[in-house]
Amino acid sequence: MNNRFLIALVVCVLGLVGIYIATSKKDTPSNNGNSSKTSTLSNNVLGENAKGVVLLEYGDFQCPACAGYHPIIKQVVEKYNKDIKFQFRNFPLQQIHQNARAASRTAEAAGKQGKYWEMHDILYEQQESWAQSTAVNTVFEGYATQLELNIDKFKSDFSSSAVNETINADFAEGQKQGVDSTPTFFLQGKKVEDPPRDVEGWSKLLDQAI
Repeated sequence: MNNRFLIALVVCVLGLVGIYIATSKKDTPSNNGNSSKTSTLSNNVLGENAKGVVLLEYGDFQCPACAGYHPIIKQVVEKYNKDIKFQFRNFPLQQIHQNARAASRTAEAAGKQGKYWEMHDILYEQQESWAQSTAVNTVFEGYATQLELNIDKFKSDFSSSAVNETINADFAEGQKQGVDSTPTFFLQGKKVEDPPRDVEGWSKLLDQAI
């Protein structure tokens, strides 16, 4: 109960901060009014989707609430792997999480070598190890080495404008859909209000959608 309360509290706090972010000026130099038109959204998906049901998450790798939801969502996706498609999009709240964008870059760069979800999991599961780091690139390169990635390619993709623009496109699309905190979930295109905090709760929602 205590952990659930802490997760709920963090979500509420991030929601208030997110409202400010979503209504402020664009949050990065490259995130101009045309970014969502000229950039490609990320396409990080899991599941066979036999039932045509899509669960979408907008997340921030440095967000404690997102890390709290991670093991729950991972179990849900494993349980419904054949029936649904799960998609993750980047929504780094970098005004309060200084390493969030670098983490999104890391996951997208790993994805260029077919290891997106492996890096996604490491980032959430090791969040406390890098969240406040002042040498986060070194930490992330260590994760890339752990996953046996080509480090030169990883570094190149990490710093590329293409990866940065994909993150910007995800963020802009999230704003368009009314995302104002993380994590934010959409089931069949409809925002999930008060997301369940256990596998059983998500199972009820997904069973209804199926």
